[in-house]
Amino acid sequence: MDKRVFNLLGLAMRAGAVVTGDEACLARIRAGKAALTVVAQDAGPNTKKKYRDKCRTYQVPLVEIGTKQELGRALGKIERAVAVVVNQGFAGRILQLSREQIGGEACE
Repeated sequence: MDKRVFNLLGLAMRAGAVVTGDEACLARIRAGKAALTVVAQDAGPNTKKKYRDKCRTYQVPLVEIGTKQELGRALGKIERAVAVVVNQGFAGRILQLSREQIGGEACE
């Protein structure tokens, strides 16, 4: 898998444009401050459904890419199942890159 998405996520995290943690991610989505939601492909089915439903309701693009371990490593954390990008610039580029990759599935 192309590392550009994970490198960009790491850069966004260092810039303060990424939120992790279930409650914080849901709060940003509900508040309309989420530009993109990233869910690990190996996240649990309940997690995937919860975020798909929330993102559909609040019209936030959702990308399923990588594993929880890869997502966590990119963000400088332990395993992460979900991350929310709050910056439109980072979100747009991550969405574009994920569409170009075979392993990425983008839902809008």
